[in-house]
Amino acid sequence: MSNVSRAEASLAGGAVTVSFGERFQASGQFDAVFKEGMALVERTAAYLEGPGRVEAKRLLPSVNVLYASESMRLTTRLLDMASWLLIRRAVKEGDISEAEAQRKRKGVLLQAPSRSSHVGGFSELPETLRGLVEESYGLQDRIVQLDRAMSVKPDTVGLNAGLGMANPVGHQLDRLRVAFGN
Repeated sequence: MSNVSRAEASLAGGAVTVSFGERFQASGQFDAVFKEGMALVERTAAYLEGPGRVEAKRLLPSVNVLYASESMRLTTRLLDMASWLLIRRAVKEGDISEAEAQRKRKGVLLQAPSRSSHVGGFSELPETLRGLVEESYGLQDRIVQLDRAMSVKPDTVGLNAGLGMANPVGHQLDRLRVAFGN
């Protein structure tokens, strides 16, 4: 059911849950997150290929190893986020189905085991790399929240995030409907 038909059904008195995923994906907000993510990928690539190489050569050997490790983790994190964004855009544009997106999504890891700032020596890395790492974590946090919100399906009304657990608000609404005959 499209967003328009859901809204029409709601106005006609039918109880309809609007899919956050469908609404967000069709919005300008998704386009903004997509552009932000792709711009971060481009800025990171430009840095790592240019100024980052020069900065890495000036580091002490122990910090240089950390630089290599953190730049690999950053690149991997950005590739996973870019994959997620590209999958969601393909669904938005009708290039793939939601089922196909879910299959592709299984290969995308959105959560890293820990924050780099907790790694010893992180503060000794070049400022630009640290900034890119922190910016990538901020974007990753938003994408993870969006992914969770978008994975809740409208047909799970009365269920807690589709996990089969009762939703107390949904339960109370059901009781009100029964009490008032709606």
